[in-house]
Amino acid sequence: MANYKPTRVIPIALILIIVAIVIAALVSLARVVFFSGSTNTTPSQADIIKEALLSTSADRSVRMTTRGAIVSDEDFRSYQIQITPIARTLTTYKGYQDQPINSVSLGNNIPAYEEFVYALDRANYMKGTEFTGIKNDLRGICATGYVYEFQILKADESLKQLWTSSCSTSRGSLNAKLDQLTKLFIAQIPEAKSIIGKLW
Repeated sequence: MANYKPTRVIPIALILIIVAIVIAALVSLARVVFFSGSTNTTPSQADIIKEALLSTSADRSVRMTTRGAIVSDEDFRSYQIQITPIARTLTTYKGYQDQPINSVSLGNNIPAYEEFVYALDRANYMKGTEFTGIKNDLRGICATGYVYEFQILKADESLKQLWTSSCSTSRGSLNAKLDQLTKLFIAQIPEAKSIIGKLW
């Protein structure tokens, strides 16, 4: 009788262990099959920036700033084009303290702004990794050419800034076709080509 009980308990214990392992395996498999797509619901940084670019909220805007060659204060020139859902502005400057020369302010509307930012997105407007620290310091960059800055803003605070230049040694953080982006911005202000043409 003493030998009968242990021999009967051991197979039952083994069966219970096997059943527990099978259930655990099935639960793990079910999690992989049914919930694997929802484990990473956090949007990537690229998704956040794209959403910021395509937003038509009143506090959003995009901006292009172009700086000329580093020359005397009297001869230094730059300009800025900023587009918002309600306004389009071009301002030209002289000197390193940004003394305005000319300014054009025009109205805008949400459908027009939406088309514009979608065009920028398709032109890879924010393609590139934003530099930090000294790599993002534009002082003295491309002294004999032009430096171009592109930004997305929220309430006049920069969400992302990329830059490039006309100098082959200072390509910057922008990873898009410069000519395509500058043409898109300039086309937003009817008089822009003429006004910018008088700067240099």
